[in-house]
Amino acid sequence: MVILNYRSPHLRRILSTNKKKNDGTLAHIKLPNILPDIFQIIIRYIYGGRISLIEYDILDIIKILVKILVAANELSLQELISHLQLFLIENNENWTEQNFNLIYQMTIENDSFLDLQKKALISLIQHDNHEMGEVQVWEHILKWGIKIIPEELYEDTIKYFLDKNSKNLDSIIITTQHAELISKWINRLEITDELKNSYEFKLILLGSRDGFTAKRFHEICDNQSHTVTIFKVKDTNEILGEYNPIEWKNDYGIFRDYGTTKDSFIFSFMNKESIKDHIISRVKDEYYAICYCYHYGSSFIGDKDLTIYGGHEGVASFRNKKSYCQENSYEKQIRKMEDDFSVEEYEVFQIINDN
Repeated sequence: MVILNYRSPHLRRILSTNKKKNDGTLAHIKLPNILPDIFQIIIRYIYGGRISLIEYDILDIIKILVKILVAANELSLQELISHLQLFLIENNENWTEQNFNLIYQMTIENDSFLDLQKKALISLIQHDNHEMGEVQVWEHILKWGIKIIPEELYEDTIKYFLDKNSKNLDSIIITTQHAELISKWINRLEITDELKNSYEFKLILLGSRDGFTAKRFHEICDNQSHTVTIFKVKDTNEILGEYNPIEWKNDYGIFRDYGTTKDSFIFSFMNKESIKDHIISRVKDEYYAICYCYHYGSSFIGDKDLTIYGGHEGVASFRNKKSYCQENSYEKQIRKMEDDFSVEEYEVFQIINDN
């Protein structure tokens, strides 16, 4: 049920033509695109301020609403048009998907229904692909837009996704899709869950800009908490990473010192262009979650679960082929290969809660 109060000047002009002819009979109002039952619903709305669809079967409601939208547009009932589109978008996503052809055909013929057209198109692209993020949807719309989407809808859709991703991710390794999934992991959500707490990924270290040594890592990252570190493995598309909710420290002693946390995790993506093939491994021995050994850069060792080796005195490069992953203090090994690897590029982000 939709409840509104509205009076249409345009409709009043149409009804004012209902005058008597010279012979005393009434003149006819011609509205060839509006079916009688739909016009009856519109009249009840005009005089009663409400639309009731109780008598209709649930499967027919979407078709009735579409017909009412067309009629409302012909009668210039702008408030009703806006309200019905919003109603369909917010409350009836399944109806929209199931009746995509009907909705798209109706909306593409009229510029008044751009909001509904855009929602229907996006819903179709995302249908049955819950791993598809906003960036992938945007890319698909770009491809479709060149061929079939009206220019105005094309521009509005691009603007919509640019606005939603207005906080640009300053990364040359990962995409906003990776960042969104990492944010879900921080909140202990599944990949299909809705992300309600968004984060800003503030870049504080870039290897190619700031250096690839443990010394530089500690100079920049010590005393920083809530950090995500991303490593691009040389000569592959593989990405490794880690989340540290507590502060980084520098230990110059002979023995390693450890940081305790139950919220850290390490992860990997086999393809830097996609989030599908990924592994997340949460800490199982929280007392050995973070290693503060000076020789290592960013090292969630527990004992050697993800070791980025910077050499003795912390001056050798992470680009030497001495970094490795071994399951120990975390739930699982994040690399399918056990051989040592070299870091091609790496980034450290401080995670800031936007809410």
